[in-house]
Formats: sequence, C-alpha cells, structure tokens
Amino acid sequence: MPLPYVRPKVAELVFRLYDRPLHPELFDVLLCRTVKRDGYTLTVWLTQAGHALGWTDGRVHIEEVTATADMELPETGRRLAHPFQGSRTGRCTFAGGVRYQVSSQLEVLQPEQFAHVHEELALEGARKGLAFHCKTENRLGLSPLGVVIATAIPSGLNVTAFHTFPDEFALIKTQSLIEWM
Repeated sequence: MPLPYVRPKVAELVFRLYDRPLHPELFDVLLCRTVKRDGYTLTVWLTQAGHALGWTDGRVHIEEVTATADMELPETGRRLAHPFQGSRTGRCTFAGGVRYQVSSQLEVLQPEQFAHVHEELALEGARKGLAFHCKTENRLGLSPLGVVIATAIPSGLNVTAFHTFPDEFALIKTQSLIEWM
C-alpha cells in the first residue's frame, strides 16, 4: 500500500526562479503536462510542495518552482527567491527581450470561506487547466489541491497557480507573466 500523501506546511515553502532548467527528479512529480505553441514550450509539473514550471523559446529558459526550504536546489542560475509570507512581487529581464513578472500571495481564510474557494478552484482547474487532488488519509476533510492555469496572451503567457492547504485553511497563489518581443 502506498504511503499517504503529506503536503508540507505553508511555513516551509519558498518560491524560486531560475534562468536554467532543473531536473524533474529533484521534485516529487504528481502530474505533468507540456504544451508547445507559437515557438515556445511550457512544461508544468504539479508536485507535493506545489509546482514547477519551465518555459523556453530555445534561447532563454525560465524555471519557476514552489519548493520546501530544505530541498537541495542549486544556487547556480537562481534569479529570485522568497518565502511565502503575505504578498510578494518580483521581476527579471532575460536575453532577447524576454521579461518575467511574478506576484505571490498567501491567504489564510475562515473555514467556510476556504471550503467555498477550494470547491471553486477544483471546478476551474478541471475546466481550464491542470488540477490535482492530493488524496490523504482524511476521508472526510478536503484534500490538498494544486491547480495551474496557463493563458496565452499577445506576445506572452500568463500562468496562475493555486495550492490549497486544508489543515491550515491556507491558499497560496502565484501569478506569473512571461512576455517576449
């Protein structure tokens, strides 16, 4: 019988951005999807700690990661890093006119509000993106949920990720914008 899924505590999570690919074996990948479109490739991995996404146009590579602080991730190529506390923003410029912006937010909700938001995210993720219910031993409570929705925009890509933490009534949201010329 497989071990039960355990979502890390929100306080253990960090955001990282790299200008190079990271090997997927660094993460406990639960679900993966790759999209090739308009000269770029986007790969999204839903992981136990949240997500990893890689974007490349063949010249530039951007790797965004939600991970635990104790994960052994490389220092080489790291462009942004912060814990998930309140709201944070960041931006980077890459070669060839590629720009990246991120906004991350941690919200702790009232239990009833959390249940409503969790249900809406599950429906939205199933309709528009990549969603994974992280089944746990608690059969009566909500299961942690990971949702990533990528939307093509003119000369860019908007990626929104949501990760729920039912034991803490917490929600982490990242919204990333990748723009190119």
